[in-house]
Amino acid sequence: MAGFDSLASHAESLPTKPAVILGEKILDFASLDLRANRAANLFKGLGCEAGDRISIMSFNSIEGFEIGNGLRRMGMVAVPVNYRLRGREIAYVLNDSRARVVVAGPDHVDAMLSAASEVTGNRRFIAVGDRVPPGWLSYGELMEGASETAPVGAVSDGLAASMIYTSGTTGHPKGAWRPNGVSLANVLQMISTFELSQSDVHLMCGPGYHSAVSFFSAIHQALGATVVVQPKFEAEEALDLIERHRVTTVFVAPTLLQRMVEAQQQVPRDTSSLHGIFLGAAPCPYELKVRGEAAFGQVLWEFYGATETGVNTVLRPEDQLRKPGSCGTTVPGHEIRVVGDDGKDVPDGQPGQLMVRNSWQAEYYNRPDATGESLHDGFFSVGDVAYRDAEGYYYICDRRIDMIISGGVNIYPAEVEAVLHAHPAVIDAAVIGVPDERWGESVKAVVQLRKGATTGADELIAFCADRLASYKKPRSVDFVEELPRDAAGKLLKRTIREPYWAAAGRRI
Repeated sequence: MAGFDSLASHAESLPTKPAVILGEKILDFASLDLRANRAANLFKGLGCEAGDRISIMSFNSIEGFEIGNGLRRMGMVAVPVNYRLRGREIAYVLNDSRARVVVAGPDHVDAMLSAASEVTGNRRFIAVGDRVPPGWLSYGELMEGASETAPVGAVSDGLAASMIYTSGTTGHPKGAWRPNGVSLANVLQMISTFELSQSDVHLMCGPGYHSAVSFFSAIHQALGATVVVQPKFEAEEALDLIERHRVTTVFVAPTLLQRMVEAQQQVPRDTSSLHGIFLGAAPCPYELKVRGEAAFGQVLWEFYGATETGVNTVLRPEDQLRKPGSCGTTVPGHEIRVVGDDGKDVPDGQPGQLMVRNSWQAEYYNRPDATGESLHDGFFSVGDVAYRDAEGYYYICDRRIDMIISGGVNIYPAEVEAVLHAHPAVIDAAVIGVPDERWGESVKAVVQLRKGATTGADELIAFCADRLASYKKPRSVDFVEELPRDAAGKLLKRTIREPYWAAAGRRI
């Protein structure tokens, strides 16, 4: 039985209200409703059914909203592909998700073509834009021929089903799969928690493949608010859009907030319309919060969450400077435990593994082993370590072993190490995150060369850049005589990391 369709409701009650704005193009709710019908019928016409996965690689776009709503109406699963991936990395996501159809934005056709030789199975490829390679289908032509009649499908009454790939303990990304999406009740809880209203204007400026970017845009649209789209983040333009459209809310990772603060200090814009800058994806330094409040007022909200568990804690604007280092209190409807090595809850003030239970946890697609390893009596853990104070505020003090978060993006060292080991001059390598004022952490390679071999940092960085997404490559390389390993041959990452973090005053 079909659920409540918020877009159809807004199309009826707010037909001429702008739903999506990108540059000079405005799509009102009535038009978006019809375009979503066309997109739904497009995929139905290609033989797709409820539960099928549709992969999408694109910058933020109006077409993304059309496709997303169309998939929701048919009960299909959107699989956003990180547009910074290349070749084999893209092929892995397409193969692992078993996507029936792959959609590439105009700037990403070449990237998809580079993966083609390693993609297995039969898939239909759709190009958005004027360039349509041989054997591909044209999104524009398919939409032109698709019906605007509402299809008969399995409409989700909240947010659409999704599969967002996130790095895990194996080094391979895993699909965090929500086959039933996020319920309307949970959407309404988030709207209440962040004090959103239908009169809000939300700026979507981070990459849409990031779970938080897509989540905040989706809940604003479900509410009937307007979403202003910036295809790729650029601080000065983001501020211009805030001023021009009287934007009220925006989600950014701390790195993007820092750029916005710097741009605002250089050329101030009127940002008085803002009442919510939502911070997530990485810890936000206290000093940056002080600068952020000075630049934009008391509008900062920080939250803790994960692709797998959603938004779990929230720190409100009035608490940002009062509770330095905290990520807030528990969101209603969520349960949080902090447990020790013995599996028992630890006292307030004592660090332990943070575990979350709620009604919209994801599972790892086709990976029951990985899902099982993360579940503990119904509570899900991504390996983060935290403590709670006497007032119920949580503090993240460490995180999953070895994971690097640079600019809000997860980087798994094993993947980079595997590339370094392929270089003929390298006999051993360790990749770690080191302190970085702009990015939080930057990727450093610590390398042991083969006896008699020579190479330089620039050569190794270029070697990695040719084989990995740009953000994964090392930003610096140190050379050592020998890397520390234990008796079993395991790299002693903590020993390697400690000298670089000794003077930082923090561990992440």
